[in-house]
Amino acid sequence: MPTNTKVKNIPSCPATHKAAVQELARQVVALLARRYPTPETHLYANSPWELLVAVILSAQCTDERVNKVTPELFRRWPTPAHLAGAPLEEVEACIRSTGFFRNKAKNIVASAQRVSGVFGGEVPATMQDLLSLPGVARKTANVVLWTAYGKNEGIAVDTHVSRITQRLGLCVGPEPEKVEKELMALFPQEEWGNVNHRLVWFGRHVCEARKPLCTACEFSPWCPRVGVGVAKSAKK
Repeated sequence: MPTNTKVKNIPSCPATHKAAVQELARQVVALLARRYPTPETHLYANSPWELLVAVILSAQCTDERVNKVTPELFRRWPTPAHLAGAPLEEVEACIRSTGFFRNKAKNIVASAQRVSGVFGGEVPATMQDLLSLPGVARKTANVVLWTAYGKNEGIAVDTHVSRITQRLGLCVGPEPEKVEKELMALFPQEEWGNVNHRLVWFGRHVCEARKPLCTACEFSPWCPRVGVGVAKSAKK
C-alpha cells in the first residue's frame, strides 16, 4: 500500500473549523477505501443470529478468540430455540475463554429466549428491536444491522473507531454515543457501515493503541496525532 499520497487542503493541526473537519472526513473515507476496497467483519458468522452472538461475545475479547469459540457453541446450540433452553452452566463453560463469560452467557441465552419467543426465531432488523435484546447496545446493533441486513442506522463505535477518529481530530471522546453522533454528521450515511469495518482493520494493522505505525500511515502528513505519546510522557 503506497504511503506517499499527498492530501491537499488539510490543516497540519487539529481541525476545528467545520469545513476543514468535513474535508478531512472526506479524505479519510477515500484513503480507507483505497486501502481496504472490500471491508468485512473479522467475525465468522453464517446467519444474523450467529453474527449477533459473536458480536456480544467480542466485547473485551479478540475476534480471533471468538472465532475459536463459536463453532463449538453453534454446533451444540445451532438456533436461538436451542440456545434458549440450554443450561447456563454449560454455556458458560463453552464461552469461558472469551472473558466475562458469566454475564455473556446470561445475555446470549436471554437474547435467544427473546428472539425465539418474541421475534419468531429471527433476529430483528430494526434498531429499536435490537436494543430490546439483553447484551445489545448501539455498537452491537449497528454491526448487525449493517453486516446482516445492509442497513445504515448509525456508526458502530468500538475502541478502534473511537481511538482513531480522536487521533485524527474528527471528534472529541470518549463517550461512544457522543462520538457516534459527531461521526454521523461527518460521514455520508451510505458509508457508515464501511467506515466502521475499515477503521477496525486500520486500527489493527496500522493505528495501534500503543505503537501506531505512523510511517506506514497515509494520514501521517496531516494527522494531528491527538493523544499519541501522552501516556508514555506521563510516566517520565
